[in-house]
Amino acid sequence: MLAADAWLDSSLYETWRALGRGYTRFQDFMSRFHVTGIKRFFVELLSDAFSFFAIGCVLMTALALPAFDIVASGEYNRAENYSVIFLDRYGNEIGRRGIRSDDSVALDELPDVLIKATLATEDRRFYEHFGIDVVGTLRALANNAQGETSLQGGSSITQQLAKNLFLSSERTLERKIVEAFLSVWLEWHYSKDEILKLYLDRAYMGGGNFGVVAAADYYFGKKVTDITLAEAAMLAGLYKAPTRFAPHIDLAAARGRANVVLTNMVQARYLTEGQVTAARRHPANPVDRTADINSPNYFLDWAFEEAKAIIEAKRATSNNFIVRTTIDSTLQSYAEEAVTSVVREQGEAYRVSQAAMVVTDLNGAIRAMVGGMDYGKSQFNRAIVSTRQPGSSFKPFVYATAFEQLGLQPSDTITDRPVCIGDWCPQNYGRSYRGTTTLLSAFAASINTVPVTLSIKTGREPIAELSHRMGIRNDYPVTRSLALGVASVSVLDMTSSYAVFASGGLKTPGFGITRITSLSGDPVYEADPDAPRERILSETTVANMNMMMRTVVTGGTGRRADVPGVPAVGKTGTTTSYRDAWFCGFTGNYVAAVWFGNDDYRPTNNLTGGTLPAIAWQKFMAYAHTNVDIKPLFGVDFVPEQTIVAEAPEDEAEIVVERPPSLTPAAARKLIDLAERLQSTIEAATPIGAQARAETAAVGSGSL
Repeated sequence: MLAADAWLDSSLYETWRALGRGYTRFQDFMSRFHVTGIKRFFVELLSDAFSFFAIGCVLMTALALPAFDIVASGEYNRAENYSVIFLDRYGNEIGRRGIRSDDSVALDELPDVLIKATLATEDRRFYEHFGIDVVGTLRALANNAQGETSLQGGSSITQQLAKNLFLSSERTLERKIVEAFLSVWLEWHYSKDEILKLYLDRAYMGGGNFGVVAAADYYFGKKVTDITLAEAAMLAGLYKAPTRFAPHIDLAAARGRANVVLTNMVQARYLTEGQVTAARRHPANPVDRTADINSPNYFLDWAFEEAKAIIEAKRATSNNFIVRTTIDSTLQSYAEEAVTSVVREQGEAYRVSQAAMVVTDLNGAIRAMVGGMDYGKSQFNRAIVSTRQPGSSFKPFVYATAFEQLGLQPSDTITDRPVCIGDWCPQNYGRSYRGTTTLLSAFAASINTVPVTLSIKTGREPIAELSHRMGIRNDYPVTRSLALGVASVSVLDMTSSYAVFASGGLKTPGFGITRITSLSGDPVYEADPDAPRERILSETTVANMNMMMRTVVTGGTGRRADVPGVPAVGKTGTTTSYRDAWFCGFTGNYVAAVWFGNDDYRPTNNLTGGTLPAIAWQKFMAYAHTNVDIKPLFGVDFVPEQTIVAEAPEDEAEIVVERPPSLTPAAARKLIDLAERLQSTIEAATPIGAQARAETAAVGSGSL
């Protein structure tokens, strides 16, 4: 133990002495770097600078980590969504949705004055710096500190592009650091011309316009390649404050800002003062945007969402698209006139304030969509929301299920008598019963007990399943009152469902888009008109149902929907407490569903589907079948009147049947009334007017 203790003591002693000798040698080595006097001042300064530089690098790297993630994702900002130009079925522009953007013009095709105005105002050293203009930033800080109001910014074009492509507009130190990193990244990966082109295409120019091409069209109604120096200066003045200097908001401010841009061009030695004098004396005049075309806005809102879903599914890389739709502008105006005129003329009497209509052809192509009375007051699209009960217009699903499952015929008899399912006992309209009646008569009179009896025989689940297969997309609870239309549906889905009957039993979902291309013409989506369609109902069932719905129009609850000379069929629908009123039907040419009601579900004044909805439906169909070939309807024994066409001389060109001008009946009535008033004024004129008329007649007869 004594030996162990001695060894431990000696070991500790030797270790301590070795550490002391090592520290002494370290001191001797470090003494070589010891400085005094003025040298120490510079050494301390350099040391602190290096330390702070290292700390700054670590801090900036930490702050730039989000930039690494942004670059790694490879995703750009979507510029607040897509830019979509909508065309009608004939290729005419009917409106736009999303942003206004156009990247189809190459940089070398843009006007030289526009590029110079941009560089002179935003980044004069663009082609010299590495993404961050240190000199320009210091100059802008100095000018702004002196109180100059020329809106000089410290961000280069590359920095602004980095913000537009990747970042938000928040003003934070962290965002500026990330922006600087991304600017350098852009300079490494893109050429100067590519960066400038991206900036000119992505810069926000006010009024929902992104890029100079879209802005030139919006503000001046011309191609960007045709703009003048004054117009280029006004566009270049929008980059820093587009909402402040937009000419459609403050024309005086826009022209003042354009003058600043012209001064910048002179200072940058791009132009001389003499060359900009004419632009100062004759500033740009923007076009009036208040007279834009009257677009089918409810349809465009719906079509925009459909287009975005298709574009995202196709993984298109562009943000600018042209969408060819199925809408017929003339039919759209007819539908709007039919719905709004009925509500304005008789809506107050029935205490109803809203209506909606969807029209398709027999293949499901949407030709018209009315989502409400006034898009300017309410953008809520009542044609596509599944929140309304269809009432008796749901009964065709019940009868079709019975025909398919039970093999019944319209001539088969059934007893109209009280029927109950548990404690629920529905009653007929008028609280009376007919006793033994045919299915045809029960359907035409919209008797309630008969479809309830049929639903007991077939089961309610098959009815719900058939309605979904035919076109009802909204899920709803299968209750005892399903046979009477206690379900949530939309006007669009009801139109698609009735189109199954019109098309001979084939599934006919409503669609509004036939083609999508990028702005440069690259195809994105093309609808297949020859795509196979699922058979939902047998031809026998369709023929029976169409014949029964024809009796509704000719002698049942929908007599107001009868269109002379047209095989019109359909079904009325009225819900409990008169909250919803429907008429859904079709001809050999078109399918249409009409809904009337109130947004707050307030009951109407005894409004039924056979009144205002049927009247509006008939108005539209009468307009739509003017000067067109009346097509036969499957299962309906109806022979349209033959149109007599006079024989034309053989040497004359073939006459092409076209739709009449889209002059609404209301406008026609106003013109007729105006003509009558003018005639009355002429007849009541002074003898001088009579003498003038006599002289005019004499001139016509050649006596003078």
